[in-house]
Order: sequence, then C-alpha cells, then structure tokens
Amino acid sequence: MKNIVFVFTATLFVAACNTPSDKSTTQEINTPDSLVMTAKPTDSLSVYTAEMLDSKKDHVCGMPVSAGISDTAHFNAKVYGFCSKECKDEFVEAPDKYLSVK
Repeated sequence: MKNIVFVFTATLFVAACNTPSDKSTTQEINTPDSLVMTAKPTDSLSVYTAEMLDSKKDHVCGMPVSAGISDTAHFNAKVYGFCSKECKDEFVEAPDKYLSVK
C-alpha cells in the first residue's frame, strides 16, 4: 500500500513540474512613425496565419507569407509578416522604404 501511495505522489509531483506556467510577458517598444513591435517568448502559442496579416508577402525579400511566418511587426495599425527575424529587423529600420515599393 505504501508503494502505491509513493508512486501516485511521485507521479503527481512529476506532472506538476512538467506543466507549463503562464508567466509569459509581452514587451512593447514604441518608436517613431507609429512603429510598435511586440516581443513575445518563443514558446508562445499565439500564431499568426497568412489570413490574419495585412501583407501577402514579406516586403523585404518578397517571399509569400503563405510559405511560413517566422516573425511579425506592427506598423500604422497593420500587421506585417516576415519569413525570418533578419527580414523583420531590416523592415523595422526603414518601413517606409519597403511599403512605398509595391
């Protein structure tokens, strides 16, 4: 009987340790030209789909967002998707440069 109680207690302890906590925080960085970037932890479950974005392609490299969205940026109340963090970083440096070319 002691073995059953021990195994049950150990199982509960292991299950409690493996449960993800909801301690994720979101940081907002405000910069000129209404550019707001939201940084979330990489294990975040919120995922953008191509239908949720205001762009159909990565404005930096031209890759269609339907192929995969690695990162997003918010600019002038719109959400733009990017295939990589490098493309997003380049866009953030000069968003008007990429949005004026269509």
